[in-house]
Amino acid sequence: MSDVQNIVMGAGPDGLPVSQALRLGNRHGLVAGATGTGKTVTLQRLAEAFSDAGVAVFAADIKGDLCGLGAPGEPQGKIAERIAGMPWLNHTPKAYPVTLWDILGKSGHPLRTTLSEMGPLLLGSLLELTDSQQAALYASFKVADREGLLLLDIKDLKALLNHLRDNPQLLGEDSSLVTTGSSQALQRRLAVLEQQGAEALFGEPALQLEDILQPASDGRGRIHLLDASRLVHEAPKVYATFLLWLLAELFEQLPERGDADKPILALFFDEAHLLFADTPKALQDRLEQVVRLIRSKGVGVYFVTQSPGDLPDQILAQLGLRIQHGLRAFTAREQKSLRAVADGFRPNPDIDTLAVLTQLGIGEALVGTLQEKGTPAMVQQVLVAPPQSRIGPLIDAERASLIARSPLSGRYDKLVDRESAYEMLIARKVAAPETEDVPAKSAKEQEGFGDMAGEFLGGVAGQAMKSAVRQAANQLGRQLVRGLLGSLLGGGKKRR
Repeated sequence: MSDVQNIVMGAGPDGLPVSQALRLGNRHGLVAGATGTGKTVTLQRLAEAFSDAGVAVFAADIKGDLCGLGAPGEPQGKIAERIAGMPWLNHTPKAYPVTLWDILGKSGHPLRTTLSEMGPLLLGSLLELTDSQQAALYASFKVADREGLLLLDIKDLKALLNHLRDNPQLLGEDSSLVTTGSSQALQRRLAVLEQQGAEALFGEPALQLEDILQPASDGRGRIHLLDASRLVHEAPKVYATFLLWLLAELFEQLPERGDADKPILALFFDEAHLLFADTPKALQDRLEQVVRLIRSKGVGVYFVTQSPGDLPDQILAQLGLRIQHGLRAFTAREQKSLRAVADGFRPNPDIDTLAVLTQLGIGEALVGTLQEKGTPAMVQQVLVAPPQSRIGPLIDAERASLIARSPLSGRYDKLVDRESAYEMLIARKVAAPETEDVPAKSAKEQEGFGDMAGEFLGGVAGQAMKSAVRQAANQLGRQLVRGLLGSLLGGGKKRR
């Protein structure tokens, strides 16, 4: 690992490097531009810079070609010419330490979390619930907390909903929230989620954040790539919800670091507009809050999208590094958006920012960095430096080799279905004593029955009871408000 102190984006008009101090890498950033203008290559270049500095990277591979980071580059043609024009670049073709992930578990390590970890707020957003349905979900989670029922996967939640239907007294004062209609609606939403293949997201072993932060053997930061090529088109809500969950988990688990010489993790959220599309306002407010606060935990968040207008103004205001590739403006609305983009940079008297935006070629960008004190520098027109890894995807054999050689090989690949709400509720039902049409017992009979019950409790019921106590102990401290930004909402979340 080299002694990297700056994130170098490319060359300015004078041929000199345009860079930003690595210690400001937690001030977040934006990579924007129309399709085909070079955003993916820029993202690849940034990921390499962080990795070389020993910073872990997590990024979504939307088009499937970002995985080229796992193979050395073969510069030729215009790429080779651009490298030759940057003698200070010290370009050396090389592969980077890449770990591949896939929620479906087909093109990378399976990537999972649990319903308990996600919590009712994020799960409700994923299911696109109405207010009444969301209230029913919160009430169901509340019962799960009280009863010590661990919710790991979708079948656990289904079992809980059926249990509450048959035992409405468990809801207590919340009985009015879980009606037959709301329960049926939740079941239907869960069925739709399963049809989209989203059940693969929930279960164990769940992703452990320390596995993302662990550096490679040579000291470089590992680059974790989520294969989202199908997910973002077939189940965009699942994709967005996972990224929101990851951001929230990082915020809750990582300690405060204050000012440091470099961040510990850089997150790249491609198709960033999906994070905010149809997102409930309460959730969006928490997201804006965590983006503002998570930089103190040493995490830099980089949004990748076509236009800055895809992001809320409150988010845009928190983004330090801005890399804007070419935009096209054919309608009055697009021209208005173009002016807003130009106004988002600190003016440079040598550049007509508005005019340049529509004239940028492939691999060119307007770049606004942060100066040493964290204030915006004047915008510059930059030729983005080519990455040292391959521009383009890996072939299937190369992907398979990366997965087989991964330090996480075998750790997440096999699904583990431990005892949780589904199994516990079945055990309770089996162990429930029959009370209907049973004649009254004499004192002696009752004494004998007590002895028999004691023996029985040593069997199935005893095991179920012990399991319930164990699960309740494991759940001690886990309250209703969990999942996304539990600490910000005033609740806490006990880790597994």
